[in-house]
Amino acid sequence: MRILFFTGYPGFLGSALLPRVLARNTESTAVCLVQPKFAALARQRARNLGDRVHILEGDITAPIDFSPADVAEIYHLAAVYDLSVSREAGMRVNVNGTRNVLDLAGRCTSLERLHYISTCYVSGRHDGVFREDDLDVGQRFNNFYEETKFLAEVEVQKHIHIPSMIYRPSVVVGDSKTGTTQKYDGPYYAIQWILRQPRIAVMPVVGRPAKHRFNVVPRDFIIDAIDYLSSHGKAKCYQLADPAPVTVDELLVAMAAATHRKIVRIPLPLAAAKLGAPLLRIPSAAVPYFAQATAYDTTNAQRDLAGSGISVPRFSDYAPRLVDFVRTHPDIGAAGMA
Repeated sequence: MRILFFTGYPGFLGSALLPRVLARNTESTAVCLVQPKFAALARQRARNLGDRVHILEGDITAPIDFSPADVAEIYHLAAVYDLSVSREAGMRVNVNGTRNVLDLAGRCTSLERLHYISTCYVSGRHDGVFREDDLDVGQRFNNFYEETKFLAEVEVQKHIHIPSMIYRPSVVVGDSKTGTTQKYDGPYYAIQWILRQPRIAVMPVVGRPAKHRFNVVPRDFIIDAIDYLSSHGKAKCYQLADPAPVTVDELLVAMAAATHRKIVRIPLPLAAAKLGAPLLRIPSAAVPYFAQATAYDTTNAQRDLAGSGISVPRFSDYAPRLVDFVRTHPDIGAAGMA
């Protein structure tokens, strides 16, 4: 039996991607490596998939004890998605965890492809265009999340004997049709801050909001793109980002319309904004992403998605659904599954 090996299930992306991949691979079963504390949730979410999904309790931070004989594809999604992660935790999960997955991949005699979910922000603080075939361009990093995801991708790229495809999402938010999400981070901090204020809301801004761009994509675009490219793609690396991202000004205009607020912008230096951000319940680590100087090339992604009907929707079109979901699900937090 042909096996698809998954990490990162039942996480935000993994929960949506696994059923899609299985629907396309009708002769395959899936084995999901799941931390014991998430095993019950994983079994619950996989119930509709019947006996095609098997939960293997374990952790990517330890050597993966699984027979590789029938593994045809590996989807490695597990990581610490937290801008405030310590370097020790980021190295343990993002880097050493990826090394353990690569060790498994290297033992798979029938492996067709390793699909690795990276991030656009391996770019760090690169000033200018960051291309899909770029990785080490001498960049410095905003935080240990960026650094350890960069180091993890270095590991994948240097294992040239393992056939692999790399997907780099930009900032991922909820579903563009339903607003559904698993955690509130990134632009959700700004949405929550605006919703806590009356009809006229004050919003600190940094950098040049008319020039700096905020690259955001909804989960359904990421799932559609990975599902399609993992079977039709020809490139080594895809940046799954908006080829025409909104400026910070445009982001705020869309948020104002979606929240029915008038937003008054208060310009602040970056250092002052980072210092004051916790008072707004916004992590300091999130502030630099609203003054990002990096532009993400999406040539490979646009070329190989052409004709599929898969494209990035405009943020202003689905922002109201994100806001409605926040209003009706106030108890969701910012913590990811780790």
